[in-house]
Amino acid sequence: MASRSMSSHGSDGSWTAKENKAFERALAVYDKDTPERWHNVARAVGGKTAEEVKSHYERLEKDVGDIEAGQVPFPNYRTTGGNSNGSMSDELKRMKNLKLY
Repeated sequence: MASRSMSSHGSDGSWTAKENKAFERALAVYDKDTPERWHNVARAVGGKTAEEVKSHYERLEKDVGDIEAGQVPFPNYRTTGGNSNGSMSDELKRMKNLKLY
């Protein structure tokens, strides 16, 4: 479900899995101290404006904050092994390592 909420939001249209992956990679390259960050990210994603990628980032940042604050119930995933709780924690750590904050 989380990917569905990330795929479409507000006025900036829908985001494909390919665009989201390009967005992630661009955030890793263009951190918060990069001049013209949102223009660079938009160019890397393709088909999005600087305003759209910045808005997408801000929603992602809010979503992560809500998850960390315990405001989003943890889904009951079926797994074939391992600890599903760890996978969410690992994902949050990975996102922080991309310098999303």
